[in-house]
Amino acid sequence: MNKVDVILGLQWGDEGKGKVVDVLTPNYQAVARFQGGPNAGHTLEFNGEKYVLRSIPSGIFQGGKTNIIGNGVVLDPILFRDEAEALARSGHDLKGRLQISRKAHLILPTHRMLDAANEAAKGGARIGTTGKGIGPTYTDKISRTGMRVGDIQSPSFREIYGRVKARHELQLRSLNYTYDLADLERQWFEAVEYLKEFRLIDGEYEINRLLAEGAPVLAEGAQGTLLDVDFGSYPFVTSSNTVCAGACTGLGIAPSRIGEVYGIFKAYCTRVGAGPFPTELFDRTGKLLQELGHEYGAVTGRERRCGWLDLVALKYAVMINGVTQLIMMKSDVMNDFETIRIATAYEIDGRRTDRFPYGIDGHITPVYTDFEGWKCDLRKIRNYADFPAQFKKYVEFIEMETGVPVKIISVGPDREETIVR
Repeated sequence: MNKVDVILGLQWGDEGKGKVVDVLTPNYQAVARFQGGPNAGHTLEFNGEKYVLRSIPSGIFQGGKTNIIGNGVVLDPILFRDEAEALARSGHDLKGRLQISRKAHLILPTHRMLDAANEAAKGGARIGTTGKGIGPTYTDKISRTGMRVGDIQSPSFREIYGRVKARHELQLRSLNYTYDLADLERQWFEAVEYLKEFRLIDGEYEINRLLAEGAPVLAEGAQGTLLDVDFGSYPFVTSSNTVCAGACTGLGIAPSRIGEVYGIFKAYCTRVGAGPFPTELFDRTGKLLQELGHEYGAVTGRERRCGWLDLVALKYAVMINGVTQLIMMKSDVMNDFETIRIATAYEIDGRRTDRFPYGIDGHITPVYTDFEGWKCDLRKIRNYADFPAQFKKYVEFIEMETGVPVKIISVGPDREETIVR
């Protein structure tokens, strides 16, 4: 039986997973998304066109590949329809390539309302959600009161929906939240009819059938390790397991079926929304990283906070995920910096540590190692041997500290701007 290779982010998301999945897909017969919802946007750019994927796996652009939305995903029918129709207009055959697990949970219109109401109720302690209803949907899943994709095939679908909606409206009233559901609900039911046109599957059987037949499968994660609900910077995290173990529960595969684990990270760090960020830069350098890296959310357009690479957090993420190969993105963003820094330890209350702490909401001072900048345009380079010595020193320091090779280096947004070592 074949193995499932896993590709996931090692920071706070936005690492560039979409591009790498697209680059790696020719080596696989199937690509499967295993967690998250439409709050995660994967941006891909090739042939002069830019695409943003929210729920659909990034392998959809490669003809002849099977793409699976796994049971660990939460799906909004309206946003799914919008995304699918946009891709269909650009010439991609979704209905022939895309399959959806019947065990994936549905985001209802009232989930979006609850998301907004819950955030408003937190006042100054807001998490900074995207308002897409992700958290409330996962809450229903865990409390065993949610709706799944397979429910749309049930003759009792409207009754099931009505019961869940009624419970949500009680919650909304208790939060004194006013809303108008009519238009959103109408769109939602129309989108459900569109969803029925796709192949709805028992995803765990399909994945294991592919493996038994020797088909190579790539599992695609959303967000990043530091947003994992168990291991991230809680409570400023997402609502699912973004780590490698999430591929097992989000697709229905045994741990022994995991093969390579590709860990993606930016050559620096970014974060969207609220939450701790030890290496965040509030000066001109941070603003320059944001401008040069076009650091704005693919789904929300929100500005991403920027800072130097955090090796404490990166080593933690490598450990949690069992990463076997590292992939470094956006190296070119730092082409013109005189000095580039990496945080190699934290000082917390006067004590130095190289461990990612239980709570990173206290006062943390990063301890930096400085590197000479490479001061050249990496986007023109296509072979590792041609990189400047300063850049190689930066890469090889990361390899030495993490104990994992950097196998792929991205020097630009296009498919061609990818160096495989």
